[in-house]
Amino acid sequence: MPDAVVIGAGPNGLVAANLLADAGWTVEVLEEQEEPGGAVRSDRGVHADYVSDLCSSFYPLAAASPVLARLDLYEQGLVWSHAPRVLAHPLTDGRCAVLDRSPGDTAAALETFGAGDGVAWQGLCGIWDRIGPDLLRALFTPFPPVRATARLAARLRAAGGLRLARQLLLPVRRLGDEEFHGEAGRLLLAGNALHADLAPEAAGSGGFGWLMSMLAQAYGFPVPAGGAQELTTALVRRLQRHGGVLRCGERVVGIVVRTGRAVAVRTAIGETVPARRAVLADVSVPALYGRLLDPRELPGRLLADLRRFQWDFATFKVDWALGGPVPWAAEAAATAGTVHLADGMDELTRFAAQIAMGQVPDRPFALFGQMTTADPTRSPPGTESAWAYTHVPHRVRGDAAEEGGITGAWDRGEQEAMADRVEAQVERFAPGFRGRIKARRILAPPTLEALDANLHGGAINGGTTAVHQQLFFRPLPGLGRPETPVEGLFLASAGAHPGGGVHGAPGANAARAALHRSPGSLLHRTQRALGRGAPLRAGTWP
Repeated sequence: MPDAVVIGAGPNGLVAANLLADAGWTVEVLEEQEEPGGAVRSDRGVHADYVSDLCSSFYPLAAASPVLARLDLYEQGLVWSHAPRVLAHPLTDGRCAVLDRSPGDTAAALETFGAGDGVAWQGLCGIWDRIGPDLLRALFTPFPPVRATARLAARLRAAGGLRLARQLLLPVRRLGDEEFHGEAGRLLLAGNALHADLAPEAAGSGGFGWLMSMLAQAYGFPVPAGGAQELTTALVRRLQRHGGVLRCGERVVGIVVRTGRAVAVRTAIGETVPARRAVLADVSVPALYGRLLDPRELPGRLLADLRRFQWDFATFKVDWALGGPVPWAAEAAATAGTVHLADGMDELTRFAAQIAMGQVPDRPFALFGQMTTADPTRSPPGTESAWAYTHVPHRVRGDAAEEGGITGAWDRGEQEAMADRVEAQVERFAPGFRGRIKARRILAPPTLEALDANLHGGAINGGTTAVHQQLFFRPLPGLGRPETPVEGLFLASAGAHPGGGVHGAPGANAARAALHRSPGSLLHRTQRALGRGAPLRAGTWP
């Protein structure tokens, strides 16, 4: 009997399993798919000569994560690779905003868009220099991060206190207007905010756009050399070297609870896998509370809150094997790993508004990845392994394009029509792009969910990044921690604080909670002695 069973071999599940194994626990990881990785996988499915990442590709949060740093994955063969430039945002008039690895070079480029914009960028970088390390510690530790928050609060006071807090809570459109005269700085912030489901007018989108921009400035947008799968391979190799067991093709259909405690899981083939100390679930919040657990084990208030759970945007992705480099009209875009495609701030607002109205966007904002530019091993010399993703509504009420026709059924015809629309958006900034395509693969929302059940409808962040579902509101109003109302059961997915992105923090937080609260631990013995060890029951959910 293993000490712990981990449901799901995505990055969070694998991080949790590694930390438990490091503590001397025996661990079994059960993964529904035939291979591990969740949204961190790659293959040669587009073209035999091209490595394509199935879901995620660029990993600034992984590079910044103290959780992953402590695992020393370089010892398992993980190597990071960078494009010459981090990020570009071209415009149809030929101008291009560029985020370089050097803050000075980024500032100099922004100065050409507006006098004083370079100084403004350096000012934003200065804020990061003062509070960035403490902010990351606060983000990557269990909520509430008491010590990290105390240090961060002291840094915030020194950096401007309430004025800085206001700045980070601003909508990104307003933050850009206050900081920059020209369009480039505004677009860098706003495009990075839309890596999540934060519209330019959403509260807190300024802070998220600033955070992603500063991570890009400080760490770049690195990729694993050889493909995203190399990050997963390193995590699996480390786990197995520490005695952990990974079983793929094992779908968990239920969690066994006895006298209020999780004691086992049931698989689709009828096997019961016992867990001596804990079950950790790297699954979505609705899957855990709505499918894997008997509702009788949960407080009524939690089930009521679950009905208000909000997913982040649905995602539509296209992978390409290109016979040559992308023919960008703005030459600076050719050296960036990530390219944002929208012709100005108003087009970003229009895109987000169409999604809010349930419409499939007619000019979809696209995040474009040039993988060979970032890692030359991804395709033959002189070619490019590329992808783009955009967002669409979960529930389509209409099509904003004049030709219309996309209803959200996502049959083959609708997938092809949407892929053509994404390519048309690329063509606006790279005339002749379609002539470079050797092969393409379409990953519509149902396809992404089939690859990883946590990506419900292609939602890639485990739930909205909006402020009403963050911190102590994540995943539901409560304490923002991995503990659940069932003793010995811990939420280890991006649905838990601090949320989406490949950084391992939800898995690490769940592992720490399991270690501290397992039978025999000092905390568990103390709680029992004080009569505080019972799980939350109906009527006690915060």
